[in-house]
Amino acid sequence: MNTPGRVCPLRYRYGPRALAVAPERQAETLYVIGGLYGNRPALDAVEVLAATELGPVTLCFNGDFHWFDADESAFVEINARVLRHDALLGNVEAELLTPGEEAGCGCAYPETVDTKVVERSNQIHAHLKATAQRHPDALASLRKLPMYVRYRVGEARIGVVHGDAEALAGWRFDVNALDNKVNHEWLASAFLQADVEVFASSHTCLPGCRCFGFEERLGWIINNGAAGMSNFANTRFGVITRISTTPSPHQRLYGANPGPIHIDALALDFDADRWEREFLKRWPPASPAYVSYFERIRRGPAHVISQAAPPAWRAPEDRFP
Repeated sequence: MNTPGRVCPLRYRYGPRALAVAPERQAETLYVIGGLYGNRPALDAVEVLAATELGPVTLCFNGDFHWFDADESAFVEINARVLRHDALLGNVEAELLTPGEEAGCGCAYPETVDTKVVERSNQIHAHLKATAQRHPDALASLRKLPMYVRYRVGEARIGVVHGDAEALAGWRFDVNALDNKVNHEWLASAFLQADVEVFASSHTCLPGCRCFGFEERLGWIINNGAAGMSNFANTRFGVITRISTTPSPHQRLYGANPGPIHIDALALDFDADRWEREFLKRWPPASPAYVSYFERIRRGPAHVISQAAPPAWRAPEDRFP
């Protein structure tokens, strides 16, 4: 479908082979923070978590760090603080840089998403874009961001994307797509072509972590869902991904230990009451963001930790071979 909000523009496409030749960045501990969505309390919480690590931490904001921050001061602050660290474009940022509205919010929503949701997302993005256009310096800094980044953590090669291995707004790293066997041949090909052991993504707004076997190798995909919104029913915390050569000092929601590295989903316990107040100040009842997101902000989506965790996951103290 080519309607705004559903189309995935050709300029979003890069393919897994692009990750294989991307410059490699070294990290001892990597935090992947997708879907911050303009949540300043969540950004504060990320910085607190990183400060308690014993070694150096690389923060990578893998897109959609803007969204609800259509307020002038919030937009400027989020942009400045995020871009002190590694970052890449999400569809939200990519569409702030385009002159037209052909792609709307750039989410490339599948047909399973209700048309009204798509329309409201386009409206939210239009408000944000109006704010962004008043800050040409911020837009200039966003233009420098890549669509994907390659890291090495210990001996593991990590491909960090916003959507999937094919495109910035791809949905094949969505937890439901990962469990669909129809996609497994493509997933194996993506690992081989990108020459990585781990993909870290977000975009689809629901977290998941899965392992795939191919050619006597294992590959891991971890989608953090959203750092700036609740990810599970009856919760109010965000989720980020931690990939490191050392065990996490923080309790993990779920994860894995493939070889000498640790892959963890961490709860991001931000000040949810403060965030709710900030959200309502900009997006009151009946606004498009309120209608689409306030129930999730207050009570979480219809998603539970057991759906996100790898099937072999048993308890936080367990270790994968």
